Amino acid sequence: MAAKKIRSKERDAIIQSLKSGVTPKVGIQHIQVGRGNELKALIKDIDRVTEGGSAFRLIIGEYGSGKTFFLSVVRAIALERKLVTVNADLSPDRRIHASSGQARNLYSELMRNMSTRNKPDGNALTSVVEKFITEARKEADNTSKEITTVIHERLAFVGGYDFAKVIEAYWTGHETDNEQLKNNAVKWLRAEYATKTDARKDLGIRSIISDASFYDSLKLMSLFVRQAGYEGLLVNLDEMVNLYKLNSTQARLSNYEQILRILNDCLQGSAEYLGFLLGGTPEFLLDPRKGLYSYEALQSRLAGNTFAKQAGVIDYSSPALHLASLTPEELFILLKNLRHVFASGDESLYLVPDESLKAFLVHCSKTIGDAYFRTPRNTIKAFLDMLAVIDQNPSISWDSLIKNVDIAEEKPSDVELEIESEDDELADFKL
Repeated sequence: MAAKKIRSKERDAIIQSLKSGVTPKVGIQHIQVGRGNELKALIKDIDRVTEGGSAFRLIIGEYGSGKTFFLSVVRAIALERKLVTVNADLSPDRRIHASSGQARNLYSELMRNMSTRNKPDGNALTSVVEKFITEARKEADNTSKEITTVIHERLAFVGGYDFAKVIEAYWTGHETDNEQLKNNAVKWLRAEYATKTDARKDLGIRSIISDASFYDSLKLMSLFVRQAGYEGLLVNLDEMVNLYKLNSTQARLSNYEQILRILNDCLQGSAEYLGFLLGGTPEFLLDPRKGLYSYEALQSRLAGNTFAKQAGVIDYSSPALHLASLTPEELFILLKNLRHVFASGDESLYLVPDESLKAFLVHCSKTIGDAYFRTPRNTIKAFLDMLAVIDQNPSISWDSLIKNVDIAEEKPSDVELEIESEDDELADFKL
């Protein structure tokens, strides 16, 4: 059977993303290799969320080891299982806990990146709201109730009154062709109101989603997406190392306290239809001075399984999941996949033979040692650069290029975030 061709859009997105050192948003199924045990563990978490439970995982790996790619694969699986996903990277102005708008900024970014199976590229919040209203309208028709009554009955969970008023406002805007009212409702749901005064003027609602309500609002959203007909909510937070880089001890500990609250809720079953995936580096977890291990309550909950260590195995049920390195064999398969993508899925257009892949890996091994498969990002970039040169210059042979390929070992950023107090709104960088 002929191999399935890869669409130009997917091919270009994969190659351009990987050459830039970032994870592609589409086509990841074409290049995924290895880490089968880790994926099985996360699929169990997804199943637990769909059954009304909760999940919490720290995905720990070195810079360039494939954390973000792994999180994207899990996110794609969650979308296929009819979960709603939200994802964001932490940054100087986006944190889990703050008092100057950084937590609200993080929530806004999560809502902008909301995805569903039908809208996997984000901006799905409006379609989720409309799906909820469609479900509410069906119930109203079947029970002869007013749709506004159904909306409030369905959203009568704790803290949901103002939430229900916002959804009612969206419905009113829909019925009266008032686009501004609909936009105001979405603006509220995205936590884009900075003051209660503005929200009251636009929507008649006396509350907003603020720094203080970050986590509670996510729990509310997980119940809302269930009412809209989805299976649950998966929250994907990457670049958690930005919390580790906070120089203010109080700011750092406040964020760690929020992580502890989320972890406790998920482990104890207080959260429903809600999962958290947090991507970070080993020092973010293990550093006893600034990492999560500096907070005693978190260290006791996240400490590794001593029996598994003694037996030389991995406990995949641990809240902290350390990504295993790709084996050289898996990296060889990855290079084959990349060659296949570069040729748009047409074997007759392969630019280099299998022999070149082996020679390339041998060169990587001699140049940077085992780092080429522990943190393969730079290896992948170099390989795609080589294919690009051969594609544009067919007269150049692959063997002459390989010995001149310069591959640098992946290094963490030297940027450190300085925040003197929890109330500082400005962040200074030290290079």
